[in-house]
Amino acid sequence: MDALRPRDPARIGAYELLARLGAGGMGEVFLGRSPGGRLVAVKVIRDEISEHPEALARFRREVATVETVRSAYTAQLIEASLGTSPYWLATEYVAGPTLRGAVGEHGPFPPDSALRLLAALAEGLAAVHVHGVTHRDLKPQNVILSPQGPQLIDFGIARGLGQTALTKDGTAPGTPGYAAPEVLLRNETGPAADVFALGATLAYTATGRPPFGTGEEAAVSFRTVYEDIDVAGVRPDLAALIRACVDKDPARRPDPAAVIAGCAVDSPLAADPHYRRVAHATEPVPGSVPAVEDAPPETVLLPEAGPTAPPDRDDRQRSPGRGPWGRFWLAVCAVAVAVPLTVWLLPEGDQRQAAGAGGGGSGAPASAGPSASGRPAGATPAGRPPDHIVNDRDSKDRWVLSEDPVEASQGGGSCERDLPDAFPPSGLMSSVSHTTGSDTASLLVHTKGAGKGKRPAPYYVSIGVRPPHETDPATGRPLKSVGKGIGFTSRPVDLYAHWNSGGSVRLSYPEDFRAHFGDRAVEAIPVGDDRGDWTVVIYHVEGAPTKYTSVSCNGFHA
Repeated sequence: MDALRPRDPARIGAYELLARLGAGGMGEVFLGRSPGGRLVAVKVIRDEISEHPEALARFRREVATVETVRSAYTAQLIEASLGTSPYWLATEYVAGPTLRGAVGEHGPFPPDSALRLLAALAEGLAAVHVHGVTHRDLKPQNVILSPQGPQLIDFGIARGLGQTALTKDGTAPGTPGYAAPEVLLRNETGPAADVFALGATLAYTATGRPPFGTGEEAAVSFRTVYEDIDVAGVRPDLAALIRACVDKDPARRPDPAAVIAGCAVDSPLAADPHYRRVAHATEPVPGSVPAVEDAPPETVLLPEAGPTAPPDRDDRQRSPGRGPWGRFWLAVCAVAVAVPLTVWLLPEGDQRQAAGAGGGGSGAPASAGPSASGRPAGATPAGRPPDHIVNDRDSKDRWVLSEDPVEASQGGGSCERDLPDAFPPSGLMSSVSHTTGSDTASLLVHTKGAGKGKRPAPYYVSIGVRPPHETDPATGRPLKSVGKGIGFTSRPVDLYAHWNSGGSVRLSYPEDFRAHFGDRAVEAIPVGDDRGDWTVVIYHVEGAPTKYTSVSCNGFHA
């Protein structure tokens, strides 16, 4: 969990807010305390989307679903406010890491532990299905590992068993890599689709790898529909159960009861040594609201299980890559799926709570004037980066959506730029992900040779995300003029900080970004506030907030 930020409310309803648990495209989740001392998880819908009928309908559906489903495998609804803004719901607080966070922190589960977890999750799905509800977005970040057993969270797109398709054309529920083929191709959901997601979730649990690989949304979805799941190295009995759950034909998949029988567990999950170790690896709950100035510094470097660990949130959190990155960026062959996908991600950022690593903000702006050491404002000792870079110039980099209809339908585009300011280091691979219709984006910067040979000298990078239109320095809102500056930027970090563990720089937009105009910092706007072509640039940062050069460019269309 993270400390509250200055803009966060101190109280929602009767609940004092203690910390941040996560954030996503629709809202934020806080740890709250009732007047009598009970801990709750408070989910608050964002003000800027509270007037959208579809967003409110989804939120109200989540409240109704959580209220309907009474199970030992789901957090119980305590209270909700649906009448006026701010809209929120409070559920019981379940202490424990997410499954994604636990695997990222401790590695894949041993086979017997994975079987016990599979049986428990299947029992949880059965308990949900008996209430006439399908979850529709089961994935590792939507499973909390409490000491008593796993808990299913985020019922924001859950539906009754009779509702097999979304009413909005051109969208499909679920997350690429976990959504079943019939969901991706025909928007058909049901208990069998939940079983498919269960199998994919256990594949990740047993391997620590994305079940159908990484890359752009269309590429991952194509593999989900037509290729085998990745269970390389998994013990044969567990691999067979996973393959049965992810059969391409929903009619051939086992129901949750059959999955439980196939696991043949003979001892409780809560007594499993590995499960007990990862489920108890939680942060202490703060006793009161921490002072903002005492909040721990945030970081944008999140450890991962290895070079093949999945990109994030929010996170998480799970999103389609957009556009070619040129020869210095990770290239993925994207194949169109029958329908475009909309993936709801709430909450994202839960892996930070689980792993105990900050999601990363861009940091506070440096104070004006020279420092006591005589260095320029914002500068740091030799060899170290500043805590931000300043939006003090026009950028030559501009990403535009492809004019080719097929490529454009997959989010493909290209960067228009003059000669680059500098060339990226060898082996730099990056990707940007944005879900159509969402307010967020995910960014990953990785070094191909991480962990091999001697760690290179520090190379500090900051990611710049520029909206289609210029940002008003006074209000942070988009203007009518075309964007020319460097936009919202992340805190500079060493590209090689986690060299030996194969780590990556992972960022979530808008959470990890700010625009810095001199000594003034402006919060990043949600993607939905400025529709059009967004440009994403990697900057090499040296010594001072104004000393940076662009090394590569990409973008996405919103």
